[in-house]
Parts: sequence; structure tokens; C-alpha cells
Amino acid sequence: MASSGTASLFLQRIPGVMAVLLAGFSVLIAVQGDEQVPVIMWTSEGVSVPQQAPPPAGHIVGHQQLASYLQKALNVGPRNVVLFLQDKMSIEDFTMYGGAFGNKQDGVFPNLEGALQTSSSSLVLPAVSWPASNAVIGQLQDQLETSPLYMDPETLSQLRLNASSPALLVFRLPYGTGSDLLSAKEILSGNDEVMGQVMSIMKSQSVPFTAVYTGLQPSRKEAASMSLEAGLGGGRSLLQSQGRYRDRWRDRDRQQRVKEQPGVYPPVEFKEDDKTCMMLWAKGLTVSILRNNRWEEHDLTPATFGEGVSPKLHGSDCDKSKSRLVLNYENVLGHRSFKLIFVMSQRHYTVSARRWFTLDAVELEYDGTKATFNGSRNIYAPAEYSYRCKAVSSFRWPLLVPRSAKDPANQWRVSFDDFQIQGFSLSGSEFSYASDCAGFFSAGIWMGLLTSLLMVLVLTYGLHMIMQLLTMDRFDDPKGPGISVPQTE
Repeated sequence: MASSGTASLFLQRIPGVMAVLLAGFSVLIAVQGDEQVPVIMWTSEGVSVPQQAPPPAGHIVGHQQLASYLQKALNVGPRNVVLFLQDKMSIEDFTMYGGAFGNKQDGVFPNLEGALQTSSSSLVLPAVSWPASNAVIGQLQDQLETSPLYMDPETLSQLRLNASSPALLVFRLPYGTGSDLLSAKEILSGNDEVMGQVMSIMKSQSVPFTAVYTGLQPSRKEAASMSLEAGLGGGRSLLQSQGRYRDRWRDRDRQQRVKEQPGVYPPVEFKEDDKTCMMLWAKGLTVSILRNNRWEEHDLTPATFGEGVSPKLHGSDCDKSKSRLVLNYENVLGHRSFKLIFVMSQRHYTVSARRWFTLDAVELEYDGTKATFNGSRNIYAPAEYSYRCKAVSSFRWPLLVPRSAKDPANQWRVSFDDFQIQGFSLSGSEFSYASDCAGFFSAGIWMGLLTSLLMVLVLTYGLHMIMQLLTMDRFDDPKGPGISVPQTE
């Protein structure tokens, strides 16, 4: 990673006029394109990794490029990652409260600036597309292959980290809302104190770490939009179209990410009233039928997913409680008409006190016959989440089972590779946070539990044997005659 001279925290080194121009330029970028969120990365003191070139001025970092920056940093840097995830953040937070215009004593980021100055490897990305920064926790989780731990300074002080095993520690930081600038300044100052406490605890444990500071969404998009409207004199019309511009640029960013990743294609989307209500994605989709004691397989992936592929979705519908996604095909395994139907529902469960959605059934309709696989027993997630699983099939570790022993589904096999689906609570054209099908007890956890149980049994047996030891009941008296033990009777 490399230090960037364009970082907002170092604007105090730039003359006042240039600082004002840069701040205004950042406002123009925020309105003309997708709203951006800064991302700041650095390593702990004493850790040096190869430098990364920062993006050119005015460039907006997308999802794929941010993943590349993170991957290069973690490949050679510490894999204990401390993620400071603020609810909202914009570059204006640093220009307004970071002492950028000569008022260094009023800066609210002393701990952050100190960490960047003492770190030999830091990288500042002033403009990152906010959907990309919103997904940074998922990117780190995939690259570290570990689950995030949501922490606070008190629990961190009780945790013992190991430099050889990766860890993802997430610290959620608040952000003030409304027009009270003093309140926002106080909150940012408090967040900086939290970062200082965390870095102090990490330093006391002598564990090298990589730190990332970013936000879930921009904090100044409304202010930037209104500022530009005042300058151009078109306030009302620009304000009304801001939402359309944001959606358009979000879709464009998603499409660009898809193009940047070879072999990755967009999901299937079903919209009602220009609003996405169902999404489906899979790396592979195959169906097979049993004929003459032999399975005949057909790959539906090219007809369902891919660049420029638009599957026929007529017959699909959705509402707040039920969703039905219908994929229509022709000439599949000798059947002139073939439909793959996903039936989903959501309802409130009193035991968990929240709403859950389930994939009730996967149906195959072909030439007037229907085969039904039940999925409600295994495929479910919170209503506001999507469901994801590495493999979903009806024959190998089946998550889909025929509805009955006489159902035509017994003659069919359905298989999804890297499956993800969501039928409710969609916002835009992005999946929500995924609820993964992986069980809690992995092979490593079972091995650890069995090993611990074996050690407890050995320790219990040892304690039992020690407790059975008896002391001698007869001793020699040095002043009296010795104990005579007859050799014969």
C-alpha cells in the first residue's frame, strides 16, 4: 500500500484556495456519478508491505478494483484485519472536521492521523463507489476465509489474537443525522477515540494488523446535491431526479463489475412496476430425467444466465407474502414446453420473533405434467436476507426432496451450483446480505470438540486414580524397636 497526497486528511498541506477547489470538485463528482465513500487502509507500526499505486485524481474505484486492492494488501500484509465500519461517511467529513484549512487544532481525527503517519504502508482511496464500500465486509470475509467478529474495545481487551491465524474484527461506528454540525463533529471525535483505543489494545498484544476505515453509505449526498442545485439554479428538477440518477448509476456500476469479472454474469431479475421483487443466480443449472435406467442430462445455464440472455419469465408474480418465479424453456429433454418454477413465501414466526422466507417448492412443468420438490425443510432465511448455498440438488446431500413417493419428481434430478435466491425485501438490483447454508459444526469444529472430550476423559481418569491412592498405615519408630516382618509363618 502507498500513501496518497490527495487524501483529505492531508489537505492542510495544500494552500487554502486549492483545498476549496478540491472540496468543490469532490462535490461535483458525488453528484455527477454514483455517490462515493472514502476507504482508508494502513498497517500497524513496524509492518512494511509493498506499496500500491493510488488511483488517479477523480477516478471512482469500483467493486472489482477495491477487491484487487484488498487482495494485494492481505496477500503480503497482516491477515488480522480491524475494520472500522461507520454508518455513513463522505470525503466532506474530513475536509470539514479534519483541520484541512489551517485550523489544525480543531481536527477531530488525531488518532487516525497518527496511525497514518506512523504506518509505513497506507493507502487512501478518496472516491469509492458506495455499493463497493458497502460490500467490503463480504470481500474481506471471502479473502480471509473467516467469519467477522463484531467487537467493541472492552471485548477486544479480553480477546487473545494469534498472528498466524486470520481474524476479521468489525467495529461499528455511528454517525449523526440531521443538520446539527456540532453533533456530527462530536460523534466523529468519539469515533476517532474508539479507533485510538482499539489500536492501543492491538499494540499492547503485539499482534500486527491491517486496518480499514470506511462507511456503509455516503453521508453528504443530500448536501452535495443541494449545493450543486444552488450553484446551477435548477434546484427542484435536479432534486427530483436525484433518485433516478442514483439508481441508474448503481445499475451501471453493477453491470461494470459483472463485465470486469470473467465468467460472471448478472442474475435473473423479475420486476413489477419497475421495481425488482425477485432475483435468482446460479453458476450452473442442470436437470436430468431417468429413461431406460439411464439419466439423461440437460444444461439450462446457457438459456438462463449469461451476457445478453433474457429468459422468459411470463407467469411470474410477487407480493408481500408470496412470490412465484417461472422460467420458461422450449425443447428440454424431448419436452416441447418446460417450466422451472420457484415458489416462495414469508411469514412471521412467534418463536424467533421475526419474519422468515422459505423456498416452499421447486416445480417442473412439462407437457401438462408437474413434478414437485419440497425445499421448505432446508432452504430458508430471514425475510430481509437472501439465501445462498454452494450446491443445491435433489440427489447428492439433497436439499430438495420429492413431495411424495408417487410424485413424478422421483424420475427427475435438479442441480444448482453456487445457488442464490431472494424473493422479498429487495432494494435495487443487488442481493441483500446472504444467509449461507453451511452448518455451524464444520469438520474442524468436530475435531476440536472430540479432541477436547478425549483430553477431559484422560484428565478425569488421572484424577480418579490419584484419589484412590492410600497412605501407609504403619511407620518405623526411630526410638523403638524396628518392625519385624517374619519371613515364614
